[in-house]
This record gives sequence, structure tokens and C-alpha cells, in this order.
Amino acid sequence: MNALLPRILKAAYRKEPISSFIVIVGSVDAVIGGVGERWSLLSFGLMMVVLAVALRWWQSQRRETELADQPVTHYLPPSSSRPALPILSTAKRQPPR
Repeated sequence: MNALLPRILKAAYRKEPISSFIVIVGSVDAVIGGVGERWSLLSFGLMMVVLAVALRWWQSQRRETELADQPVTHYLPPSSSRPALPILSTAKRQPPR
């Protein structure tokens, strides 16, 4: 479990750095507010975490719709403009005399 948590955090942070940063800051605020019995800081931290999760969800929904709307781009033509190569046979040929 100790090796799995950093991998998950690194993958999430690389994927969405802005919302991941907001989640980290909000969770730190929530922990500090909870330990220090500062209820306004706790509620602010929880509100930031919820905001970051909502932002990440909204970005993922928007990305899916953008990918669905984009037409497929083909970089190669459907058929080659060159003539087809001759088929090679595997029979041995006689060397020239």
C-alpha cells in the first residue's frame, strides 16, 4: 500500500495539475482546521476539495464531448498512388552463364 499511494498521487497530479493542487491545499486546510478546532478553516478546506473535484469532473466531461465532436483525421490516402510491387517467387533461379 505504501508504494501504491505515491503512484496514484503522481498519476493524478500529472494528469490534472491545477485541480490536484487545489485538492492538496484544501485537504491541508481541512486537516489544520480540524486539528486546531478552527471550524471556518475546516469548512473552507472541505469547500475547496469539493470545488476541485467538481472542476476535475467538469473538465473530464468537456473533454469527452470535444473528442466526440472532432472528425477523424486521416493523414494517409485510402490507396497508394504507386503501382503495386511484383510478387516474388520462392523458386530458385538459374545463375547467368
